[in-house]
Amino acid sequence: MKKIILLSASAIMMLAYSCKPKNSTEADNSKDKAVIESPAFNSDSAYAYVSAQVAFGPRVPGTKAHDGCAKWMVEKLRTFSKNVVEQKFKARLWDGKTVNGNNIIASFNPENKVRVFLSAHWDSRPYADHDADEKNHRTPIDGANDGASGVGILIEVARQLSIKNPTIGVDIVLFDVEDWGEPEGTESPKEDNWCLGSQYWARNPHVQGYKARFGILLDMVGAANAEFAKEGGSMYYAPDVMNKVWDIAGQLGFSNYFVSRTNNGITDDHIYINKIASIPTIDIIQHDLTTQSGFNKHWHTLNDNMSNINKETIAVVGKVCLAVVYQEK
Repeated sequence: MKKIILLSASAIMMLAYSCKPKNSTEADNSKDKAVIESPAFNSDSAYAYVSAQVAFGPRVPGTKAHDGCAKWMVEKLRTFSKNVVEQKFKARLWDGKTVNGNNIIASFNPENKVRVFLSAHWDSRPYADHDADEKNHRTPIDGANDGASGVGILIEVARQLSIKNPTIGVDIVLFDVEDWGEPEGTESPKEDNWCLGSQYWARNPHVQGYKARFGILLDMVGAANAEFAKEGGSMYYAPDVMNKVWDIAGQLGFSNYFVSRTNNGITDDHIYINKIASIPTIDIIQHDLTTQSGFNKHWHTLNDNMSNINKETIAVVGKVCLAVVYQEK
């Protein structure tokens, strides 16, 4: 993922303000009820799902770790849903090589035309190109936060959906080959060399003519004391969805995590879903004001491991996702 500026901060804020509901009291009352009715989110369970992915080793496409983790995720999701599909595809990388990718989708209430989707990427970066030690720059990372944290949360969400059936249709979409963009320092990098699984899915959805009311992407959502700002691309394409999610987070008491500021846009899976599939989709992603990259300090380093995964942060994001899903009618 690389930063891009889509709109000025003032333009984004004006757009966001214009999309707030006129009758905020009525909207808030309905959300309060939905929040109360949401099922519990088990952070221990989600943490175990994150740990299980990392235990396979770096989940780089074309490796045994990647294949083993895919098999485990499919088997686990099939314990929660009868509708799990593997969307296998070939992806051409930045260097011209081709790898096999596998998007994994679990659906709930597949007959319901009113749908939302929740997503994350499950592959891990083949290059620790932001590691402090240059010798590690071509070493694959564990990707505990960058990838596995979002997937772990969504597998726990799937478990909860299997216990309490939602009113609407829900799809859990796990994207592959997200993080194999050019190594840092490559001459003339191209944004479209990232997020290859979501680009494929946006052009070739798992169900022909697939439509969803909106989508939520989780990326780097497991670090302690994480702050999730309103990402600029999300505010450009789907400000009403982002404001809805942040409002629910506030009602749950999580405004210290879901902060009100807006940051620059980021090239991530949601951008291609908005552009290609025209499904309003937002990105919940940590924004760190203390780092030069703006991402978590362990981003694309060998320190992106289980020692930096925090159960409280996982619980916050998971509870917000469940509240959003059970609010929809």
